[in-house]
This record gives sequence, structure tokens and C-alpha cells, in this order.
Amino acid sequence: MMTPFTYHTPALLHESVDGLNIRPDGVYVDVTMGGGGHAREILRRLGKKGRLVAFDQDEEAAKNVPDDPRFTFVRGNFRYLANFLRYHQVEAVDGLLADLGVSSHHFDDPARGFSFRFDGVLDMRMNRDATITAADILNDYPVERLSEIFHRYGELRHARAIAEAVESFRQERRVQQTDDLLTVLEPFTRRDRERKVLAQAFQALRIEVNGEMEALTEMLEQALTWLRPGGRLSVISYHSLEDRLVKHFFRSGNFEGKQVKDFYGNVETPFRLVNRKVIVPTEEEQRLNPRARSAKLRVAEKICN
Repeated sequence: MMTPFTYHTPALLHESVDGLNIRPDGVYVDVTMGGGGHAREILRRLGKKGRLVAFDQDEEAAKNVPDDPRFTFVRGNFRYLANFLRYHQVEAVDGLLADLGVSSHHFDDPARGFSFRFDGVLDMRMNRDATITAADILNDYPVERLSEIFHRYGELRHARAIAEAVESFRQERRVQQTDDLLTVLEPFTRRDRERKVLAQAFQALRIEVNGEMEALTEMLEQALTWLRPGGRLSVISYHSLEDRLVKHFFRSGNFEGKQVKDFYGNVETPFRLVNRKVIVPTEEEQRLNPRARSAKLRVAEKICN
């Protein structure tokens, strides 16, 4: 039987939940429930009058829902945070946790197409009710748009050339399987950089398939509105694009990092940084859970009005 921790071992579990500074009677949101590790730790710290609302767009996360009257599960994308909180009659929240990583369960399932380690259909949808897959993008997007995706979301140096290689391949047959994409990428992978290039290309496609950057910005903006003064955001990111957005938002209240100053030269921001230095996993956690190596935790508190 699959347990939550075989589904996904949560990164920075105690550090991220500690960051919420949980009040026993508070209302909290976990926008990325997955295997439920963070959610269970939040529930463990809540009192009888506390409440936790957890989101996940993957239908398989529903299997990990705890049997607890204080818990509400929402099967939906966290970009619709405000809509679902209103629906469930939540007026404000005391803290929100987001673990932006892909579950180990997804990486280890060849049918989901998230990993270059297995041959399978290039799917990559977090929500399998969504219509566009990674294969659709590779076969239907024009070269210019593919190049932009590989450059922006994968930070690949040869983005244009990779997009043109995809175009050449699909003239012969569809880019359908993981192995098809590996064939396309082979000329761009030196032995010392092979895993990095493959990871960057797969990351770029996954982000595009799931609209991850747009969803993150929308969720963070809504979270700011729903947080009570003194409430906290605890966000774990796994690549520089996510971390940069979170860092800018926490420090300036916008995603460009533009600092607005008042008449006296003080930076106007809706947050107080709880940890000025990013929190990363200990060597022991990295040894026990190698997939946590790239995790970065930032915590911010909404300033009282």
C-alpha cells in the first residue's frame, strides 16, 4: 500500500511548517498537498478549533486526504485560491504553505512523462483533465515559440537550435515518446552536462504545459489579499525562476523586484522577511532525500496595517 511518504517525501518539512508560526486555533492553507506530508504536520500542530484547507489539482492526491474534521480538500489549481476559499466560507487565513516541487510519485511514473529516466508518452500534465500535453507542444508550437519556451523556462543556451531540431524531427514523425525527445536533444548534450541539459529541457516543457509561472504569480497575489496582518507565507521553490519570483514578491510586493520608497526613503513592502537568508536542506536531509537538494525556503510575514 502506498503511504504519503512513499508518494513523496516532503522537503524542509519542519522548517517550512515552523515558518508558519502556527496558532492552534488558526486557519491555514496548504496549496500543494501532494502526499500530504506538510498537511499532516500542520494538522498535528493545530488545536481542535483550527482549520486546514489543502489544494491539489492531481486526482491522485485525493488518496492521501486525512480523515480529520478540521481538514478540507480542494481538487483544483492554486491559481483559483480566492474562489475556493470563498466557496468554503473562509474569511481570512493565518498562513499559507506552498511546496512547488513535483512529487516523487510523478517523476517515478513513466506514464506521466515527467522524467527523462523512463520511456513513456510525453504528457507532463499535473491535472490529467487538462487538454494540452508536452507532446502537443512539441508537435504543434511554431519554432519561434518553442525557442522562447526553452530559453525562458529552461534557460538553455541553444534554445533556438533545439527548437529547430524538434521541427526537423517532426517532419518525419511526431515527437510522442520520451525517447523521441532524447534523440532530438542528443546533439546538444555533452557527457559532462547531459543530465543538466535534459533536466532543463524537461523543466521548460513541464512549466509550459501546466502554466506554472502564471499560476504562481496569481496565487501569491491572492495569498497577500487573504492573509491576516501577521499571517505568514512559507514557500519552497526548486529552480531559479520560481525562487526569483518569490524573492522579489517578498521583498518588494511585486514580481519585478522594483522597490518603492516613501518620503523618508523607507522601502514600502507588504511583508517582513522572516528569514533574510534562504533556508536550504541540511546535509543529512539531502543524504536521506536527494530530491530535496535544490529546495529553497523563504518565509515572509504580512505587515500589520
